[in-house]
Order: sequence, then C-alpha cells, then structure tokens
Amino acid sequence: MSSRILVAEDEPRIASFVKKGLVGAGFEVTVVADGAGVHDHAVTGGFDLLVLDIGLPGMDGFEVLRRLRAAGSAVPVIILTARDSVHDTVAGLTGGADDYMAKPFRFEELVARIRLRLERARPVPDPDVLTFHGLELDPRTRHVSVHGRTVELSARECALAGTFLRHPGQVLSRDQLLRLVWGPAESGASSNVVDVYVRYLRRKLGAGWIATVRGAGYRLEPG
Repeated sequence: MSSRILVAEDEPRIASFVKKGLVGAGFEVTVVADGAGVHDHAVTGGFDLLVLDIGLPGMDGFEVLRRLRAAGSAVPVIILTARDSVHDTVAGLTGGADDYMAKPFRFEELVARIRLRLERARPVPDPDVLTFHGLELDPRTRHVSVHGRTVELSARECALAGTFLRHPGQVLSRDQLLRLVWGPAESGASSNVVDVYVRYLRRKLGAGWIATVRGAGYRLEPG
C-alpha cells in the first residue's frame, strides 16, 4: 500500500511540481493550499506524512504545526519553505517538525528525506510477539491475528499455536507437542488429543497453516 502524503503549498507551480514528482515516486498525494484546510486534513489521521509550507494563507505553517501537536497528532512533518533563516529553522524544529528544507530544493533530496521519516515512523515490532508470514500471536494477551484478522483461540489452542510459531518450518511429532503444550503431567495422554486440537487450529486459522507430515507429525507453513 502506498504511503499517503499531504502537501501544504499555496503556490500552484510548486504544488504541481511536488505532486507530480511524489506520485511518480509511488506515493499517494493530496495538495491543500490554505492553513485551515491543511489542519483539517491532517487531524483526520489519514496521512502518513505532511510536507508543510510556512507561508500559507489564513493560518501559517507554524500555527498549523502547533495545533497539530497540541491535538496529539504524531504525523511526521517536513517543513518546505523559502524561509531559510536560522530563527525560522529553529522555530520549526522546536515547534514539532521532524525536518526542515529550504527552497529552492533538490527533489531527490526531498524524496530521500520523506522515505527516511516514513521509515522512522513505522512501529517497531514487539519482540515478544510471535510472527510468521502474516500470522501473529502475543502470548501475554493471547491476541491472535491472521493477515490482520483477529482470531479467537482458547488457552490450549493458543499454546499450541505458540509452539508452532516458536518452531516455524520444523516438524513436531505428536509426542513433542504433547510434552510442550500439555506438559509432563499429561505426557501419557493419547496423541489423538493433538490431532483434535490441530483440527481446531486449522478451522480457525485456515487449513493451509499446519501441514501433516506423514508418519512424523505436523509443521507450520505459510498459510
């Protein structure tokens, strides 16, 4: 999915140039020419980054930025302006901007800075969350999702899914699964219980996730 860029620019020639270039670089671009309109678009949370001119009509870029941050918006902001004094640069950065570029500018540099800010804004995966090709499980909360779709699992189903996720691509025998999921106290239980719970998982996650390896056990594969 393309990143969505909001461009705040009231000079039509520059706005057209920036939009054409960013679309060519693979972004979805919306251009707004006045401060109030930029603020209203940005607070929706529908954009991944804001390229902000300071000299906007109605409400200047500094005020737009101040209101966005006061409202709790964390959208990355790159100021792009003809104002290149140290005072304006400091004001922009201390006001909550993530970067500051003076006009005239090199378009390649703008794209590079946008990509950098987008990369830094991406959430860092929680190391405690088990993931495998779109299947995610948080053992602490027992929250499970398949390609973004939440799946409700029982405690035992969750434990079995977690065991597979900790050994992706590895063949696990029924006896191994009994020991790892049910524990030593139930290690003598019939291995049929494993088959039953594998069926439960296939029904909830999708049949393609857990492959049967004839005569050996089961293996987690991309669903």
